Amino acid sequence: MLRIYDTRARQVEEIAAGRAVRMYTCGPTVYRHAHVGNLRTYLLSDLIRRVLERRRVRVVACQNITDVGHLADDTADEGEDKVLAQARAEGRSPLELARHYEEAFRADTAALNLRPPEHMPRASETVDLMVELIAKLVEQGHAYAVPDGSVFFDVRTFPSYGEISGNRLDALKPAHRIDIVDPRKRFHADWALWKPGEGELTWEAPWGRGFPGWHVECSAMSLRYLGPRFEIHTAGIDLRFPHHEDERAQSNAATGHEVVDHWVHGEHLLFDGQKMAKSTGNVVLLSDVVSAGLDPLAVRMAFLEHRYRQQLNLTWDTLRAADRTVRRWRSRVAEWAESVSAPLSQEHVDRAESAFDDDLDTPAALRVLRELERDESVAPGAKFETFLHLDQVLGLDLSIDIGKPKVLPPGAAELLEARARARESADWAASDRLRDELAELGVRVSDTAEGQTWA
Repeated sequence: MLRIYDTRARQVEEIAAGRAVRMYTCGPTVYRHAHVGNLRTYLLSDLIRRVLERRRVRVVACQNITDVGHLADDTADEGEDKVLAQARAEGRSPLELARHYEEAFRADTAALNLRPPEHMPRASETVDLMVELIAKLVEQGHAYAVPDGSVFFDVRTFPSYGEISGNRLDALKPAHRIDIVDPRKRFHADWALWKPGEGELTWEAPWGRGFPGWHVECSAMSLRYLGPRFEIHTAGIDLRFPHHEDERAQSNAATGHEVVDHWVHGEHLLFDGQKMAKSTGNVVLLSDVVSAGLDPLAVRMAFLEHRYRQQLNLTWDTLRAADRTVRRWRSRVAEWAESVSAPLSQEHVDRAESAFDDDLDTPAALRVLRELERDESVAPGAKFETFLHLDQVLGLDLSIDIGKPKVLPPGAAELLEARARARESADWAASDRLRDELAELGVRVSDTAEGQTWA
């Protein structure tokens, strides 16, 4: 069964799967396009799902859409909502803007072959669940209302706070100078569950008109759609604190028990050695990758080349290399499809599937496929069956070229012309080098009496 690193336990643990596994993933805040660093997080939950389903385990997934409550400063209890600020900047209504970027996110995840979750609730459409949860926490003594209509979680009523990140209460310091710590709070580390407000994206509640805090949204939606106990919670490592610590406190306090069995986090993605950000000018969208002539699944391939909890430094060279591999493998699979059918190469399947089960060691699984590609002792028909079998987890659409007319990838025509000229001038070293470059693009060249041919 799948073994995966549990951030809270700080060790690799086996997922105790029965007939079904329930998994929650913190979804996007839909105020802008998701960049490829954001999208890496969602590959993690997709891989978990595919590996478990390969073991005939049913996965019920929930991934929220945050369209209200996420302030410009993730750690603040005051400030402007990201959706409202961007809507004003773009001259749209908040919900119009949110739906636009939600659809863009869905299109990007579909292009990366990420399977859609069973439940994808929007925060703006489930505020009643949040109000109900906040009222329960107030009634239990875990939260308190203040005169301006705010409601805060009383973190000192939850002694195990900090088990995910290691940030324990007795070591937490105020985020600001002590003379400006929020006087409404009983303790500086308390956070807002409900915030007063008027205008767009606000609702009536027992404490007055306002909107929910970002952290309470995930607690309310996960408890509603997955129940009081579920097996896996995933997200990027940046949400470990304070978002997941706050979420765990809220959910456990409301239910009286540990709600999540395993907290699983994916590491950061850098681009050209820097964190992806507008200020550094290195934000790369999936549409940028496609505009560069690369298959969007080259992004997925580049991610698979690294463990999910390993920091990844992505570059354009990395993406181009991943694109060449995907195209070459599709070409080889289409070629092997013409051969006599043969059983799976079970030895290669076992090794790759063992890598998947070992904390999602996708780089090791890809190495197995590269060995199989070069192994002349394995029949082409067996290679065909094995590649497609393992592609059920990899999700690279390796069968996409079967039955389709062959189209040269970008740059291949020029290489073929250069190779023809090299052969005419008897420059065999250049001819061999160009043959290798074409093979990297997925173009297999053969020499005949009539000249070179390609497939």
